[in-house]
Amino acid sequence: MLIALFTDIHGNREAIDACLAHAQRARPDRMVFLGDYVGYGADPGYVVDLVRDFVARGAVALRGNHDDAVVGSTARMNVAAREAIEWTRGRLDEAQRRFLAGLPLTHEEEDRLFVHANAVAPGGWGYVTDRLEAARSLMATRRRCVFCGHLHVPGLYRMAANGLLDAFTPAAGIAIPLLPEHRWLAVLGAVGQPRDGNPEACYALLDDERDELTYVRVPYDAAAAAEKILDAGLPPRLAARLLQGW
Repeated sequence: MLIALFTDIHGNREAIDACLAHAQRARPDRMVFLGDYVGYGADPGYVVDLVRDFVARGAVALRGNHDDAVVGSTARMNVAAREAIEWTRGRLDEAQRRFLAGLPLTHEEEDRLFVHANAVAPGGWGYVTDRLEAARSLMATRRRCVFCGHLHVPGLYRMAANGLLDAFTPAAGIAIPLLPEHRWLAVLGAVGQPRDGNPEACYALLDDERDELTYVRVPYDAAAAAEKILDAGLPPRLAARLLQGW
């Protein structure tokens, strides 16, 4: 089975449409969305409706911290993120907000755990930024593989049977064998606001029969998405990030 993995879309219609078009050429059997459908970008309603439609057809969707903030508190957010969430609240209807509020924080199947931020405290929204945090997440679950987003930077961690852990920066387009003698934590990057210096949208394909994970980068019309952010009166920094990839 081929599973397409998307995270941190952040209201970026152009990016998710480009990723979905690219993924469809691979003919995935399932879709998994790891949260943060809103915040930062100018098309939150479009993205929420898109994900909700996929869920109705059997996809898995999880709740991210920006989705949570729309129906809760923005107290822990920086100024730009808070402004974007307050703007977003006025662009979502009750059904869309109810959908976000009802999403689970985690999903487990077979030897895999899917979560937006980390496996230690899924609702605490801590980042997996290094080997220590990756090890903590892996030790918090019995599942062999953890897939998460939140950081907006692709990363991969491999834990050996003796507990030693290696970190990798995955290269796009290369299938990575998730060898069964190891445990793995994959940080999937971001569809809608990459922060690794590459402005191209990022998603991943998981082949669970071959046990291979492929990170994918997709060029899209970032200038159009950025222009929408400026036209909406959102913080200009949010538009600049799409063009810079930071």
